[in-house]
Amino acid sequence: MHRDKTRVVQIGDRKIGGGNPILIQSMTNTKTQDVSATVAQIRALERAGCEIVRCTVPDMEAARALSEIRKQIHIPLVADIHFDYKMAIAAIENGADKIRINPGNIGGPDKVEAVVAAAKERGIPIRVGVNSGSLEKPLLEKNGGVTAEGIVESALDKVRMIEEYGYENIVISIKSSDVLMCVKAHELLAARTEYPLHVGITEAGTVWSGNIKSSVGLGLILHQGIGDTIRVSLTGDPVEEIKSAKLILRTLGLQSGGIEVVSCPTCGRTRIDLIGLAGKVERLVEDYPLDIKVAVMGCAVNGPGEAREADLGIAGGESEGLLFKKGEILRKVPEEQLLDALKEELDNWK
Repeated sequence: MHRDKTRVVQIGDRKIGGGNPILIQSMTNTKTQDVSATVAQIRALERAGCEIVRCTVPDMEAARALSEIRKQIHIPLVADIHFDYKMAIAAIENGADKIRINPGNIGGPDKVEAVVAAAKERGIPIRVGVNSGSLEKPLLEKNGGVTAEGIVESALDKVRMIEEYGYENIVISIKSSDVLMCVKAHELLAARTEYPLHVGITEAGTVWSGNIKSSVGLGLILHQGIGDTIRVSLTGDPVEEIKSAKLILRTLGLQSGGIEVVSCPTCGRTRIDLIGLAGKVERLVEDYPLDIKVAVMGCAVNGPGEAREADLGIAGGESEGLLFKKGEILRKVPEEQLLDALKEELDNWK
C-alpha cells in the first residue's frame, strides 16, 4: 500500500501519511474575514465529520481573521493562497496549521524562499497544489496539451522548488476534472514520491454529478492504496462534501463508524412511499454514533430476507410494515409509525 510508505506530516494536532487514517477535508465558501460566518460553517463541518478545513486568504484582512477563527474551531486550519506570497507569510503568522500554494505563481524564487523560511520557522507544512488548468505553456507544448504526465512533472518541479530551500514538510495535491486523467496522474505520482498525497477530483460538479465523478475517481485511486487525505469537491453546501467523503471511505473499507443505510429499488410490489421513507431514514441516522447497517425495504414479503445482513431494518407492506433485527421480524407496525419504531430501536440500541 503506497500510503503505508508515505512520510508522516503533522497538520495541527492531526497526522497524515505513514499509514495513518485517511483524513477528510473541506473548504469554506464564506468570506474568510467574516469570522462569525466562517466559524459557524466550520463548526457545522466539524459536526458532520470534517477533520481538516481550508479557508481562502485573498487579502490581509482575511489573513488576520485566521487568528480569531483558529481560536474558535477544533480542527486544523489550512490557508489557501493564490499569487501573493505575502498572504502566505501572513497566514502563517496568524496561526494557519498548513498553507496551500502553487510555488510557480507566487512571484519568483525569492518569494518562494521567503514563504519556505516562514513555514520552516514554525514547522508549518506546505501543500503543493497543481491543477490541470494551471500547467505551464512549455509542458503543454511538450506533451501536446494537458496530460497526466504533464500534471505530475509540474507538481514535482514545484516540490523541488521547495526542497531547494531545505524543506521537506510537504503534501502534494494534483487535480483534474478529467476523472481518468486524474487517476492516471496519481498512479504515476505515487510511483515517484513518498510525500503524502491530497486526493480529489477538482471541479467535479453539482452534488449529483460531482458525487458520481468523485466516487469513481476517488474509488479507483484509494483502492490502489494511494491517498492520505481527501476532499470531495461539490458545487453545494460543504457539509455535503463530508457526507460523501465518509460514505466513499466506508464503502472502500477505509473508515468505520456511522450508520450505513441500504435500501432497495422501487418496484411494482412496493405499496408504501419507499423513496420518501428512505430519505427520512438517512436524515434520522446522521447523528447516531453507531457502527451498524440499517435497511429500508419496500416489500414485506422479501424485505427481511434480502436485508438479512442488516443489523436493523424496516420493510413496507400494504399500509403497514415490518420492523426487523438481524433478519428476524420483531413486529408489524402501521406505515405512519415505521420511522418512529425505527427511532425507538436506535435510541435503545446496545
